[in-house]
This record gives sequence, C-alpha cells and structure tokens, in this order.
Amino acid sequence: MRRFPMVATRFALAAACISLLPSGYANAADYPTRQPHVIVGYPPGGSTDICARVFGDWLSKRLGQQFIVENRPGAGNNLATEAVAKSPPDGYTILLVNPANTINASLYKHLNFNFLRDIAPVGGFIRVPNVMEVNPSVPAKNVAEFIAYVKANPDKVNVASSGNGTSIHLSGELFKMMTGTKMTHVPYKGSAPMLTDLLGGQVQLTFDNLPSSIGHIKAGKLRALAVTTAQRSDELPDVPTVAETVPGYEASAFFGFGVPAGTPKEIVEILNKEINLALKDPGMIAKLKELGGTPIPGTPEDFGKLVADETAKWEKVVRAADLSVN
Repeated sequence: MRRFPMVATRFALAAACISLLPSGYANAADYPTRQPHVIVGYPPGGSTDICARVFGDWLSKRLGQQFIVENRPGAGNNLATEAVAKSPPDGYTILLVNPANTINASLYKHLNFNFLRDIAPVGGFIRVPNVMEVNPSVPAKNVAEFIAYVKANPDKVNVASSGNGTSIHLSGELFKMMTGTKMTHVPYKGSAPMLTDLLGGQVQLTFDNLPSSIGHIKAGKLRALAVTTAQRSDELPDVPTVAETVPGYEASAFFGFGVPAGTPKEIVEILNKEINLALKDPGMIAKLKELGGTPIPGTPEDFGKLVADETAKWEKVVRAADLSVN
C-alpha cells in the first residue's frame, strides 16, 4: 500500500505552484471569457452535486458566465478527478473536491493520477456532519440499540454508501471497527440511488452527508440515530452524536473547489475571492445552514492543509481496517 508521509508538503506545493504557465496561456484579467465546467463525481441529487450547483450559481451570477455542472459518476469519484487532473490548467475545468479525494489516495491501489500533486486547491465551502440513519423498519431507536441489534444479527444488516472511498463508506467502516459489529457494505454510484434503496428498505443503514438526507429525516421517512461529528448539529439538535455512545468516534464531510495543477495563480485567486464572498452573503449563509453545513472560508493554502490533514487521517483508517480497491 502506498504511503503519504508528506501529504501536507505535497499539497501545499501544488497550491504554491499554480502559476508556472506563461501569462498569455490564460488571460486572468478577462476570466472567464467562456463557460467553465464544474465536474462532479456523482449523479445529480446528492450532497456533492447540491454544493456544486449552489456555488456554481453564485459564480455564474458574479462572473458573467454560466458555470456548467457536469456529473461524471463512476469509480468512487475517480473518473471525475482524473478528468480534471488531465484537463488544461486554464481555469475552465473545476473539480468539486470532496472527502473521497482524501480517502481514495490510500484506498485505491492503482490510480492514473496523484490527487495531492495534480489538483491545486482553490477554496473550501462547508463542512457537514454525516448522519447515521436507518430505514424505519429497523427496530433500533438509538445507537446502543442498533449495536445490540447488529450483534444479534451478524452479517444480516446491509450498510449502504455512495461508493467505495466516500466519507459515507469510511464512516461506516470506522463505526464497525470501533463497535466490533459485522455488516455487509453495499456501494452505490452516488447518494441519490443509495437513498432510493434505503427508503425502499433494500438496505437498512447508511452514514449519509446531512444535506441530502435532512429532508427525508424531517419528513419521517428515515430515522436518524446519530450525527458523526463531535458536536450535535444545529439542524438536528435532538439527535445525539455517535460519540455519546461510542467515545472517540468522529467523522465529517467537506466540500470545495480544486483545479488542475498549473492553473494561473490569478485565476485561482479570482475563484477563491468569490467563494469567500459567498460565505459572507446572508442569503448564502441561510442556504448553507439549511444544508446543515458550517462555512470554512480561507485561502487556497488553508484548504490545501485541510485536504492534506484529511488524507493522512483517512489513510490510518484504511490501513487499520485493511481496506483496498484494485
């Protein structure tokens, strides 16, 4: 398995070296002069897609060109990441960075790109809890009851995820590892089809990103057992944390933008400035709160450090759980 002892350094270098191309390659002063594409590694309807569209709309209104959201699901987000990594570094192909990028670096044995080297950070949007939720047919009403239920029915409970390497997947693996429970992992190509089967009872449990599930929870179609962050969510204040039952458990998702390494610094700064302005806008703040997210404003370097730290964190979980995907 590959090791990443210098992830922070490598991703910081990507952030620092985004202006190596000649200045004429992309005229930053006029950016954008055509429609940029925001590439999302999952189908429409999930949290990653929602974030891409919310911030794509903001950029479209602010910068005068339509930012087109393009869904390219497959291979646990890797198809989309590879497409961006191999695109011209001109600011017109943007990646919706999400936890899968930090997990796949150690989970997948064979990748045609190096995320920390080939994608330069632009800026973060929000961090959101994952929510441990079940189909209402599951008898457990809380985490302790669920652990007891699974241990009484080993390997009979399916835990769904939006794909191998997602934070939803690893949140479940961390839970299994810390509780000694045995469940069958069922990966989907995105949150939307995963939720369809969870709502239909084909699978029993998931650890979904809160934005795509909160509506189903509030409508009573899914039962939230806990949130995965260290603190309770303001949007679900009566739902406990997993850590209240399983001390030390913590996991969360984050979203932001990245671009091909080598993108001119001036273009990265334009995009980063707009992201930070969005995170101060009252209307946007209200919208993000509805999604259960906490804004994470900052510089490209700040976002790069977050991504590097998350990469190192999840590598430890992947190694401890002995996970790998060919």
